[in-house]
Amino acid sequence: MDWIYLIVAGLFEICFTTTLKLSNNFSNKGWAIAFVASISLSFYFLNKATQTIPLGTGYAVWTGIGAVGTVLIGIFFFNEPAYLWRVFFLFLLIGSIVGLKLC
Repeated sequence: MDWIYLIVAGLFEICFTTTLKLSNNFSNKGWAIAFVASISLSFYFLNKATQTIPLGTGYAVWTGIGAVGTVLIGIFFFNEPAYLWRVFFLFLLIGSIVGLKLC
């Protein structure tokens, strides 16, 4: 169950980075509220997960999910570039996250 909490926390991290961008420096109140809700839920689930998952592993997986998801959101929704090396390192990051889960 704790790994599910960690995945949910990572998904909320993707939400809070995306809503941070959409809030336009917190000038859009709706997206700013969504940001606060997302970051709160992300930390809540991260806290639940790291009660049994080692802190270093939990934090690395949480940030990894957030980083990979945020890059993909940027590429698919904000027209950010998907250069060869950027995609290569994205896959390298995914491999590292899987490696941490397997250890």
